[in-house]
Amino acid sequence: MFSQTGEYALRVMVYLASRAGEPATNKQISAATLVPRGYLAKILQTLSRAGLVKSQRGLHGGSILLGNSAILSLYDVIQAVDPLRRIETCPLALTWHGRELCPLHRRLDDAIGHVEKTLKQATIASLLTGRDESRHPLCLPKKPSQKNRPAKIT
Repeated sequence: MFSQTGEYALRVMVYLASRAGEPATNKQISAATLVPRGYLAKILQTLSRAGLVKSQRGLHGGSILLGNSAILSLYDVIQAVDPLRRIETCPLALTWHGRELCPLHRRLDDAIGHVEKTLKQATIASLLTGRDESRHPLCLPKKPSQKNRPAKIT
């Protein structure tokens, strides 16, 4: 249901929120979120245009989250990068449907509506608080286990 771009944008926003206003370079963001650097630049540009992040070049540059992560919803982020689309008319362009949706398309649109509602209720900050401390907010292990670490090359 969600595009890779939407997933990556959410991961970036959660990471930036965890830094409490401290700028992060693209290299840092990419390493922490597992978003490829080339793709990351595109996502940051889109988030910047939407007014959700600010990026600054230079020695002390990087990207920061704009606004309050306790107010910023997951819906806001998704809508900025890959908006959810409600079904307003027959997707098959069947003329006999007119503006009325058939039971199938009505049910699908209702499902999209429920997803919208859930995303609007969840904030970026909520993903950083109240979680099981053994879990990282980005689905990464808190500390890599020995078996997950790359072998040392000598």
